[in-house]
Amino acid sequence: MNANVSAEHQRRAQPLRGIQKVAALLLAMGKPNASRLLRHFDQEEIRLITLNAAQLGAVSASELDDLADQFLNQFAHGASLFGTAGEVEKMLDGVLPEDAVSEIMSDVLGNSNRSIWDRITTVSETVLANYLAKEHPQTAALILSKIRPASAAKVLSQLATPVRNQLMRRMLSIKPIVQEVMRDVEKTLHEDFMLNLSGSMEADSFARMADILNKMDREHMEEALTSLNDERPKSAEMLKGLLFTFDDIVDLNARTKMAIFDQISTDNVVMALKGTSPQFRESILSSLTSRMRRIVEFELNSGEPSTQREVLEARRTITDLALEMAGRGEIDLNPKQEERTYFS
Repeated sequence: MNANVSAEHQRRAQPLRGIQKVAALLLAMGKPNASRLLRHFDQEEIRLITLNAAQLGAVSASELDDLADQFLNQFAHGASLFGTAGEVEKMLDGVLPEDAVSEIMSDVLGNSNRSIWDRITTVSETVLANYLAKEHPQTAALILSKIRPASAAKVLSQLATPVRNQLMRRMLSIKPIVQEVMRDVEKTLHEDFMLNLSGSMEADSFARMADILNKMDREHMEEALTSLNDERPKSAEMLKGLLFTFDDIVDLNARTKMAIFDQISTDNVVMALKGTSPQFRESILSSLTSRMRRIVEFELNSGEPSTQREVLEARRTITDLALEMAGRGEIDLNPKQEERTYFS
């Protein structure tokens, strides 16, 4: 027990980063000052601060001084602190309702009691796949052999076939690992992922919100973005870069549009194009097969009325398919110029 505590108090290998700095300063301020500041954060931000604070461990007075210099350029020398879940719970008491504190602390305690191999499954499979692709194959194989099989399968599916096959061969021949080496691997993973978890969670939050906005009516989407822009213009700008709407389809290259509309029924194409401008309509029609184009043009010229709801549902079907195809890596929704074709 004493050995563990003394080890925690050793000078950390890497300086505090991101939300760790916020957590350290809030703990150092004491409950009255920290409570006043925490009221300016929303619950998700408090959750991130709490997760980082509970895993903070020892923070020396010199580190606190350095932090204070960065933010305020003046700070009194104080005692060292040791961030624990108990200290964080005291800090939150009276700031949030009891049920909110209980929910956050449940996450914190559950997260801190799990092994690194369980906790790393919370990391996006794409992020983990990109990380392993840069590691030595034997190290990557070891990590994949230690995480949950379902997670390992998802990560492997994100890798190129030659890399995937090589890693699977190595996983079959992994031998017992010296405990010191395993501890080094676990420590590195903790530093690379768990200490940066807040950044990953923030990115995931934007991706989830973009997915929600993509599925909203255009009017409601614009209202939400306008409201967000008034409060958090940078966040609104980041979200706009992740959005894809029916109107954006005309910016895609012909090959991508053809890939999308090859999987859309004629009825949905006709319904989606109702009420569009001649230029927009021509951009879509030019991506259809000759037969399908003739049918769509005939149906549009017939002038049969449709409700706004029917039109919006058809457009939603097309954008949802485009987003699904992009998620599977089948198409790229980033606007690009046509590639030049050479015949000789």
